[in-house]
Amino acid sequence: MRIAYFTHSLASCWNHGNAHFLRGVLRSLIAKGHQVRAFEPAGSWSLANLLADHGPAGLSAYEAAYPDLASIAFEADADPAALIGDADLVIVHEWNEPALVAAIGRVRAAGGRFRLLFHDTHHRAVSDPDAIRAFDLSGYDGVLAFGEALSEVYRRWGWGDRVWTWHEAADTRHFHPPVEAGEREGLVWIGNWGDGERTEELERFLFEPAQAAGLPLDLYGVRYPAVALATLRRYGVVYHGWAPNAAAPGIFARHLATVHVPRRYYTTILPGIPTIRVFEALACGIPLVSAPWDDAEGLFTPGSDFLFAADGVEMARHLKALAADPAMRAEFAAHGLATIRARHSCDHRADELLAIAATLDTPDLETVA
Repeated sequence: MRIAYFTHSLASCWNHGNAHFLRGVLRSLIAKGHQVRAFEPAGSWSLANLLADHGPAGLSAYEAAYPDLASIAFEADADPAALIGDADLVIVHEWNEPALVAAIGRVRAAGGRFRLLFHDTHHRAVSDPDAIRAFDLSGYDGVLAFGEALSEVYRRWGWGDRVWTWHEAADTRHFHPPVEAGEREGLVWIGNWGDGERTEELERFLFEPAQAAGLPLDLYGVRYPAVALATLRRYGVVYHGWAPNAAAPGIFARHLATVHVPRRYYTTILPGIPTIRVFEALACGIPLVSAPWDDAEGLFTPGSDFLFAADGVEMARHLKALAADPAMRAEFAAHGLATIRARHSCDHRADELLAIAATLDTPDLETVA
């Protein structure tokens, strides 16, 4: 199959989590023998910020880890039909400009012999629904939503059986336990400040428990304002700034455990959607303790794949127990890793996408899927 994906950026993961999953699933599709092209707008916000902070060297980790991937940058006045070319399946991510989303839909509606899917991996459908409704999706064949709760939103909007739940997953070709075990110490958290969406939760479930457990905490991420940096200093957190996602396996390998602190929307009005960091951490074989969220779709086995903490006191207790018990850490690491390998790799998601494509009623897709 010839697949074209329009992303915000494949090259940059600076505050752009979709790049994590996209890299893995495109690599899986290529490994399965499909022709894949990725398109990203020239001067994308994520790439511009990465280059401003770190220069071209900021791309070196991605380029070294994914030599088989590349994206085609296009200008705002590019002809979508020319970019699409002979693609059988076109997927457009929701972090694209509404004008581009609409223009690609018009190509499809005008008789394009490809199937067209919109890919939503954010909470704006509930937190800012007008922003999503601004997209003209009338020419689209369906929607890929990264959680069942989000799929339900689109069903209420009239998409019916033309929306599919397509969770994120770990690229297990890159995210895996270290080949050689080294010294591990302290805790690590990789994540961005979150625009105020989990400020109180980070203090309650990460900073305070780490301090109470007497464990050093390393933190990586971007968009930390001055008030956030002051909070980190108050708790003795070592802030390292941005880390390329390709470097995350090595970072996890140096630490005893990590913590998941979901954004508020994923614990309230969009339950059941973990961030991709959960998949990636478990794939790397690091024990994980999570703040509360509802695993409504049964993606994991809480208590075996990872631990839930109902409050900060329980979080500190779990962290102390993991730090003191190597056998406990090994058991959680092994169980979480097995779950990823059995159900939540990018190979699994590539197969799911191909199965979805096979249901779309076009002769081209039926013969090449």
